[in-house]
Amino acid sequence: METLYLTEIRRLGEERKLRLTWSDGHSADFDFDYVRGYCPCAGCQGHGSMRVDFHQPPEPVRPEKIEPVGNYAISIVWSDHHATGIYRFDFLRDLCPCEECTASRTS
Repeated sequence: METLYLTEIRRLGEERKLRLTWSDGHSADFDFDYVRGYCPCAGCQGHGSMRVDFHQPPEPVRPEKIEPVGNYAISIVWSDHHATGIYRFDFLRDLCPCEECTASRTS
């Protein structure tokens, strides 16, 4: 299986979504709160757990700054000042909310 990486990240401000596009051409829109709620950092997920749970942000958030982390992830500074999560490309793909990806996870 080829290594997937993000080729584009687009903020859709009025829709409150991030449009992510991967190297295989797959593209999907992620709600800001959905991405923030799945922050993979230890502060949000605890220490030692291999499972990442969704934690609804107490208020709507938006990404203030998005930066690459090496060739494998992005870092997001959120409007609630949270900035410690490193979102690996494969992790984001596993979270993909599109119908196709959602169906493949449930089958």
